Amino acid sequence: MRLMQLLRSALFQLFMVVTVLLWAPAVVLLAPAPYRWRYAVARSWARINIAAAARLCGIRYRVRGAEHLPPGPAIVFSKHQSAWETLALVVLLPPQTWVLKRELLWIPVFGWALALLRPVAIDRSAGRRAVEAIVRRGRERLRQGLWIVVYPEGTRVAPGTRRRYGIGGAVLAERTGAPVVPVAHNAGLFWPRRALLRRPGTVEVVIGPVIETRGLAAAEINARAERWIETESARLLPPELAARVEALPAGRRG
Repeated sequence: MRLMQLLRSALFQLFMVVTVLLWAPAVVLLAPAPYRWRYAVARSWARINIAAAARLCGIRYRVRGAEHLPPGPAIVFSKHQSAWETLALVVLLPPQTWVLKRELLWIPVFGWALALLRPVAIDRSAGRRAVEAIVRRGRERLRQGLWIVVYPEGTRVAPGTRRRYGIGGAVLAERTGAPVVPVAHNAGLFWPRRALLRRPGTVEVVIGPVIETRGLAAAEINARAERWIETESARLLPPELAARVEALPAGRRG
């Protein structure tokens, strides 16, 4: 049984690579076209890979809290456990862009396509200058009507662990007054980071109540988002992992 799941996981990985090689050049060729065309192609890639994960690996999902989504552009703070949510949020949420490390744009073809989707790319080693870059570019994207997805932990963390939340997304929310939408999930149980094996199961995605940020300092925005995301994420884990998270002090690196 495990061997079959491993083979299915390998087939899915191959499917992702092949579709990137087909879809990314299509986005690049649409560089002169309206942005919405490029985004539609990228979203179709995410949609087909989420469907393939369900078909080949048995990874399905269930969403709660969609009624909390505001009508206008917002900043999404999401738990980051795997590559699954980077695809799923494209499918589940309105047109968006992402705060990401600039090195991703250097990947041939894939990075070129990503650059055409208006990401908020930053040099993570730049400290305060990186935060100001998030504010400057993020403000522009919000004005363009795009949602901004932030993974405040900065990297993927295994279920049952957590990292200190970066301040960049919260500073953007403070400066713009844009609402923050917190998102919790347990995708790492089924699509582990740095592992080929994908496990069948249902990813639980929970969209939390909007955090209205006007009048709040960045530290308070971050604290409210972290409190909700980590509490809800722990509820989605098996008891032994949930207990481990609760035992960690806030901000402890996993």
